[in-house]
Amino acid sequence: MVLEKTTRINNLFDFYDRLLTAKQRKYMEMYYVEDYSLGEIAQLSKVSRQAVYDNIKRTEQILEMYEEKLHLYEKFEKRTELLAKLSDRIMTTDTDSYLSALINELKELD
Repeated sequence: MVLEKTTRINNLFDFYDRLLTAKQRKYMEMYYVEDYSLGEIAQLSKVSRQAVYDNIKRTEQILEMYEEKLHLYEKFEKRTELLAKLSDRIMTTDTDSYLSALINELKELD
């Protein structure tokens, strides 16, 4: 469960990081990307551990709110799933290389 949440927050952060403040981005990067502890972030930022925790929890809620409204991550997951199915289907049938090239081009867009 913890790994699933971490993966989801990392993915949401990838999609919506530009909508966050500089401080929110910094804390999220340090905590989720660079794997700093709350205490380490607090010490480096010269704030309390509770302030870091509150900021990270609030930012997680903001990321979830953006996803609830914009659905960018959900659409990305669905597109990836459909591309995989289409790619598998093309590979198992005798089709021309043009379709395979188009599938590869679509995969590289994300």
